[in-house]
Amino acid sequence: MARHRIAAFRDCEAALRNRDLSQALYDAGKVVMDGVLLTLHGEEHAARRAVEVRVFRRGFFHYYEKEVFPCTLAETLAPYVAAGGGDLLKIGYRLTVNLTADFAGIDRPTRSAEETERLIAITKKLGEGATLVHSTRDHAQVSAEVAEVQAELRERFFLPSLARRRALLAERDAGRMTDAGLPRDVLMTLLAGNAELGLSEDQLLREIAFYLQAGAHSTANAVVQALWEILEWADEDKARWARLDDPVFVQHCVHESLRLHPASPEAWRNATCPMHVAGIGEVAAQDRVELDLYLANRDATIFGETADRFDPDREVPGTALRSGLAFGIGLHTCLGRELDGGIVAKPGTDPAEAQLGIVTLILVELLRRGARCVADDPPQRDAGTFRPNWGRFPVRFTAKGA
Repeated sequence: MARHRIAAFRDCEAALRNRDLSQALYDAGKVVMDGVLLTLHGEEHAARRAVEVRVFRRGFFHYYEKEVFPCTLAETLAPYVAAGGGDLLKIGYRLTVNLTADFAGIDRPTRSAEETERLIAITKKLGEGATLVHSTRDHAQVSAEVAEVQAELRERFFLPSLARRRALLAERDAGRMTDAGLPRDVLMTLLAGNAELGLSEDQLLREIAFYLQAGAHSTANAVVQALWEILEWADEDKARWARLDDPVFVQHCVHESLRLHPASPEAWRNATCPMHVAGIGEVAAQDRVELDLYLANRDATIFGETADRFDPDREVPGTALRSGLAFGIGLHTCLGRELDGGIVAKPGTDPAEAQLGIVTLILVELLRRGARCVADDPPQRDAGTFRPNWGRFPVRFTAKGA
């Protein structure tokens, strides 16, 4: 098997759209990723995606952003604001783990601090397993740890959530309730459509674990990366700080940060047949094509000569997204793209009418509270992975009345 690598934006974009290239990056993390939506290919992937996309009925993301998330945001930040600050990674996970649990279909009966902390720990470990290919730790040890927390997730959270939804489906089928009374989440949707899919309990568990870790892990890291870039960009410039009072401008900052720091810095694909791949040439069946998304999103031919710098005013061609390939493209486009990133609003748009995305909503509130790095406790990178993630990111809230 030969390995090929491409880094040009258009070549990576074409490869992501190529239906004859199958997902390969997560083979090492099969303990979490085996047979989940992201790693499926062909008809099986199409069937699973067609069922799961039903979760995202029209208005779902707008409703969640405008009606549900603001309360979660205020309640989660309150103790950190009272304490004057905290580790932004911990804050980010607290904000996102309940969101992704709701989204995936994991019930939290007690809603206690202990329950939330345990779910965060499980989710972090699942994320470590999913990205095992980039781990600096012993892979067998990590896989064993992941299997252990996966068993805990199954017994403590998944099986009770599964049983409740099966009971609700029985009530609906008996005519004692309508679809409107069913939870609006991935697990419920998969159960309702399982006659088409035929998924076992183990397959359902891995799918839900995948959604739980993918949403929380990527969103928490996106918040931290964006705040870092904004603080570096604004520095001591009062005019720049004034611009950050506009939530629409903050959204542009978020998408610029997503471009520079995609959740996955690369994508791997295996050729399912002999083919021609742009940027490489002829590729044999089973050859690996490695897409450097980090470099592709910094392609100067697309994003200009300053493509490797943070510039929220960047002019982006209409044939590319402001976030580049951060959310993927084609068959494996992230289903939660609008939830995290919203829909890019034009300058001057009324923020109350815009769908800004939850990463922007979090950043707006952090900036309103005067979130700043702590001079004598600087952020530290995560030494457990080759990915350029943060391991700790202490912040203090400096705004008066925060």
